[in-house]
Amino acid sequence: MTKKFDKKTEGQNASWVRWIWPQSDALRLGMGWDEEDVNKPYILVEDVFGESHPGSIHLNQLAVQIRDGIVSSGGRPASYHVTDICDGCAQGHDGMNYVLAQREAIADMVQIHGSVHPWDGLVLVSSCDKSIPAHLIAAARLNLPTVFVPGGSMRPGPYLTDAGRGGAVALGRRQGTMDEFEVGQYIRTGCPSCGACQFMGTASTMQCMAETLGLAPPGSALSPATMNDIRRTARAAGHMVMSLQRKGITAADIMTKAAIRNAIVIHAAIGGSTNAFLHLPALAHALGTPLDISEFDEINRKVPHICNIAPSGKYPSELFWFAGGVPKVQEMLSDMLDLDVMTVTGKPLGENLEMLRRSGFYERGLGYLANYGVSQDEVMFPRDSCAAFGSVAVLRGNIAPEGAVVKYSAVSEKMRYHVGSARVFDSEEACNQAVVDQTIDPGSVLIIRYEGPRGSGMPEMFMTTEAIMNDSKLKDSTVLITDGRFSGATRGPCIGHVSPEAQAGGSIAFVQDGDIIEVNIPDRTLNIIGINGKKETPERIAEILKERSKDFAPKDITSRTGIFRKFSEHAASAVYGAYSD
Repeated sequence: MTKKFDKKTEGQNASWVRWIWPQSDALRLGMGWDEEDVNKPYILVEDVFGESHPGSIHLNQLAVQIRDGIVSSGGRPASYHVTDICDGCAQGHDGMNYVLAQREAIADMVQIHGSVHPWDGLVLVSSCDKSIPAHLIAAARLNLPTVFVPGGSMRPGPYLTDAGRGGAVALGRRQGTMDEFEVGQYIRTGCPSCGACQFMGTASTMQCMAETLGLAPPGSALSPATMNDIRRTARAAGHMVMSLQRKGITAADIMTKAAIRNAIVIHAAIGGSTNAFLHLPALAHALGTPLDISEFDEINRKVPHICNIAPSGKYPSELFWFAGGVPKVQEMLSDMLDLDVMTVTGKPLGENLEMLRRSGFYERGLGYLANYGVSQDEVMFPRDSCAAFGSVAVLRGNIAPEGAVVKYSAVSEKMRYHVGSARVFDSEEACNQAVVDQTIDPGSVLIIRYEGPRGSGMPEMFMTTEAIMNDSKLKDSTVLITDGRFSGATRGPCIGHVSPEAQAGGSIAFVQDGDIIEVNIPDRTLNIIGINGKKETPERIAEILKERSKDFAPKDITSRTGIFRKFSEHAASAVYGAYSD
């Protein structure tokens, strides 16, 4: 028998909503549910499983474990799927223009799934660049008792290599310096298992951010995707969401302003991807707590850069987890964190760290690390030995009045200050071809514009950055500046997210070939300082930019259709997260 409710005492909760419309129970029985199921808490298990890329192909297996945990804790799970796509598959063609837009599409679909049915809780499962922030944004909008399960890390390639070598391989093939046998060897070994790519790119970064925000189980980020630990975590997540449901703890109780600040601290310490500058502000917007990207810069000046993980460091992401993962970094920086923030365990962060110490978690990881003949201190530098602080910076100046972003931990010391002549391109494809054709002069400052959120959907520039870094004449002399974004695997002096973007009439639209550009990462500035090879005063530069702006006309986007058109018309500036709600 279905339970009877008194509206005055029960209120408008999920069970009451289901009770007033019995067809919803009939529909569930039509799917094979039984009459006992309809009286249990309903938990939405939402993943991005699909044959789209290695980060998603195994997530249905984790969903099975999550469902078992929910059932054994007295709930009734239901599985939904919105498959994500991969930047790696979108390289070299216009598909890259859709990659950031998918974040909005996935968040919207999960919000729809979570709103049309009256759910009591939510478990989200994803591994990679845009699906993780999409899930976090959806969690913020729905504000249910929520647990996020990271899809883990891919196994390393031969000699601890990673999938990011694809840029060098692609350039070698196009320039004829790498034969098809070598290309084939990479194809066979670059991605040897499921899971997120093996470096601290955006996928790995966002797994770490989800855990640091408190929404993922302690110690779960970058767990090897092929080991049993990740399945045990998934099962535990099913129990956790039921516990949160009973306690009435929702996503907004966990992802607070203090939790976001904790995430920025950990981002600085691990050398996280610049794409977090898009995703954390977009999440903060969804939570109703706007985030100024200047906070990244403030924090990065103070936080030691601890982790020796590619692309800024030496080792693949699996070794980060063996060395203690996010919890070890949190312990090392505990005086810089708010340890009282609530987490999915229903306990504050400080208690979680104590629980992990007692559980043997760190000892088990060090045992696996020993299999590689690597010590913990090689993967995570002791804090008192760290000479470097932070990993990312916000630059401002007459090219980027609202700001631009650089991952300086991946920039050599000698390129942190550079003055060079501008070479301007209105698309990545044109710039990339010029690099491949070796028509770029060493010392140049390459400008790629009209690749911002409204210009082209904000694609990543990985093909071009890798082409530069694999050219011996350019890698230690040439800067790239763009209103587009970068892969988390990007190396070198690459400055992105220039805002306002060219399509919105930002100053980057008025740079011309031969302008003298000054990049000063220590002073956090990015400026045109000369015209036609001659230095000018800041006042004269401002006059010239104003004069050039009179001829500005944005790119015609009327031929675009569907989600690409909608994103192009509505996306916010990159410094605010490029959301399009």
